[in-house]
Amino acid sequence: MNLMIPFLAAMLPVASVAQSQSGSQSGASQGGVPAAAIPKTTGVMVIQTVKQGVTASQVMAIIPDEIRATVKLYLDGKIREWYSRGDGKGVVFLVDAKTEDEARAIMDTLPLAKEQLMDDQYIPVGPLMPMRALIGAGAQ
Repeated sequence: MNLMIPFLAAMLPVASVAQSQSGSQSGASQGGVPAAAIPKTTGVMVIQTVKQGVTASQVMAIIPDEIRATVKLYLDGKIREWYSRGDGKGVVFLVDAKTEDEARAIMDTLPLAKEQLMDDQYIPVGPLMPMRALIGAGAQ
């Protein structure tokens, strides 16, 4: 078992290439990406940074309401995880949403968003696709 994890980690790049090639042979694609290489969206990562020109005092005036609203979204199961960025320039959320639009609707309820003080980046995420290649063809 101790050797299994390093083996799987070493195989991820190989599995990814194999999956990419098999997906491109099927001809199905979305935006130039083979359909087999696009994971099912199970959440949306939201990266927020303060907009250019917004002062710390503007943000701090709203932070108490922002924290309460964010905790409520967490307790309601809308936000799965939340982090401060390591560079101190904002926050990262993992939102329980199947689409970017659904995540945006959730995040737009927060006070800093209502005041248009934040820039947001939305990234749909899903299962690590090369793992499917490791469990065999036709596995669900």
